[in-house]
Amino acid sequence: MLRAAKDLVDAELDSKRMWRALRALRESLPSDRPLSSVRVMADGDRVVVRERNRSWDPETGQTIMEFPVETLTNKVAPLVLESAVLAKSRASTGDEWFDLGLEFDQIGARDDACAAYREALALDSGHVNARINLGRLLHNDRAYRQAEELYREALRIDPANSIAAFNLGVVLEDQGALQEAMETYRHALTVDPSIPDVHYNIARLYEHQGDQQSARHHFSRFRALRSQRDDLT
Repeated sequence: MLRAAKDLVDAELDSKRMWRALRALRESLPSDRPLSSVRVMADGDRVVVRERNRSWDPETGQTIMEFPVETLTNKVAPLVLESAVLAKSRASTGDEWFDLGLEFDQIGARDDACAAYREALALDSGHVNARINLGRLLHNDRAYRQAEELYREALRIDPANSIAAFNLGVVLEDQGALQEAMETYRHALTVDPSIPDVHYNIARLYEHQGDQQSARHHFSRFRALRSQRDDLT
């Protein structure tokens, strides 16, 4: 842990976040596995763990989708940007603007993606996925209240949307509303009990409350579901 911490300190990561992430990682790994069995690194202002073909955020348990960013930017971004003017002139529905937002999102054009998602919502106020994706981008920018509102609106429209419920739980945690986050994670599990990340986050909250039995149960479910996912990939 100290070796991993030194590398993160060298990367000038926030010390509180660093130790919180390392403790969460230590708790999520089986007792017979050392931290040296995974690669721990800084990605911007967060800690990322890499293991074989998978990367995840140890604080949330969320799997991180990795794209070859340099290749993607060099080869795809110019094509997307070149067609953006034409696409904007032709987009006339919420779904078309949402699709355009996804294209911008995938190449890291954050401002253009936000604008496209907002246009989708202006044309279709009930577009759940546009709300979730816009909320995620704002959440990443630490605009927590705005992201929370978007996730809540998405859930009001579609109460059975497990992604909106999970994201709402995370943003509530980020704001320190742990009990409400717990309730939101429970709702996500009633919708879809097979999401590993929800089990991981709710396990951490149970542990924080001192309910070790419930924490162990959800950590166990997290490991089992993650193992199933790894086997499929």
